[in-house]
Amino acid sequence: MVIKFSDKMNLLTGSEIRELLKLTEKPDIISFAGGLPAPELFPIEELKRIAVCVMEESGKQALQYSTTEGFLPLRKHIAERMLAKNKIKTDPSHILMTSGSQMGLDFSARVFLNKDDIVLLESPSYLGAINAFKASEAKFIEVPTDKEGMIISELEKNLGKEERVKMIYVIPDFQNPSGRTWSLERRQKFMEIVNKYEIPVIEDNPYGELRFEKEILPALKALDTKGLVVYLGTFSKVLVPGYRLGWVCASAEKLEKYNFIEQASSLQASTISQMEVSKYMDLYNLDDHIAKIKEVYRKRRDIMLKTMDEEFPEGVEYTRPEGGLFTWVILPEYINARNMALECIEKKVAYVPGGSFFPNGGHENTFRMNYSCMPEEKIIEGIQRIAEVIKKNMK
Repeated sequence: MVIKFSDKMNLLTGSEIRELLKLTEKPDIISFAGGLPAPELFPIEELKRIAVCVMEESGKQALQYSTTEGFLPLRKHIAERMLAKNKIKTDPSHILMTSGSQMGLDFSARVFLNKDDIVLLESPSYLGAINAFKASEAKFIEVPTDKEGMIISELEKNLGKEERVKMIYVIPDFQNPSGRTWSLERRQKFMEIVNKYEIPVIEDNPYGELRFEKEILPALKALDTKGLVVYLGTFSKVLVPGYRLGWVCASAEKLEKYNFIEQASSLQASTISQMEVSKYMDLYNLDDHIAKIKEVYRKRRDIMLKTMDEEFPEGVEYTRPEGGLFTWVILPEYINARNMALECIEKKVAYVPGGSFFPNGGHENTFRMNYSCMPEEKIIEGIQRIAEVIKKNMK
């Protein structure tokens, strides 16, 4: 018998980043490919103590099924942080725990999108979100961006002429892949347009607390007066990714739909992970831990940009992020960064080709680099190797 898969399976392919990471697992590869936190910064000893504490105090509860909404003390912690850090006024009843923010992206597609509905997103945009939305057979319109974020005139132009726009997906803080951050003025103007057209917005914010300079800007959700913004958060970049804990914050009407989807999909996020993260926040200062992360990442960003300034030839552009994990490189149009990646792999260095971050194709002269996961001496060596390959490919 021939096994027949659903038509939707034809829309999905393996993540290019995940496939590339398989090539970079060898210890001699200098990898700027993944969006990986630095493992040497994981608070392992603290989390060992927390794990024992949770099991001794609440072992039966920690190992049992729990509510779909999530562990209430953790949701209280999250609500308090969202107010303190993002100026979002919310409460635990508007927060739903998920198995990582990627689950929130998948749920967003299932809540809002039918076949041939349109998603507006930044150009470029996060590959994981693109793949999640593709599963709902959505179509994409890429809205041009500049150094301040999504260009508002282009956004309104598309909203004015396209009837099937169902949602807008954005990463205003240290965007993946570009590393850019929206200005406060751009955020305000964006929300004016969103309120005018009353289109749901998915605000993805995995990196917002990893700001190296200046103050954290208010989230779009903090400027939301009509309950249109669905905010996705995660502990993956500020604590550890292995717990697979994220959350959705939304109006009651929208969050109810997400709750229904989670009940059908996974029942709940991990009980024990939620209890351990909550206990960590009871006993330790998460801000102190994040401060250590930021100091290391800031130094690694600085050394990467300094080495690129010194080694990359004229005609190569790149972003100078104020935080987060990534910088974005734009080569002359005649250079194919996907082909060049193979040459770099031969030199034992890796990045992510940029074409996959554009759902409608093109832009093969771009690539993304991560600076969080490699020590400084490896960053220098890796950039020098990439520079050699770029110079070889320059006319």
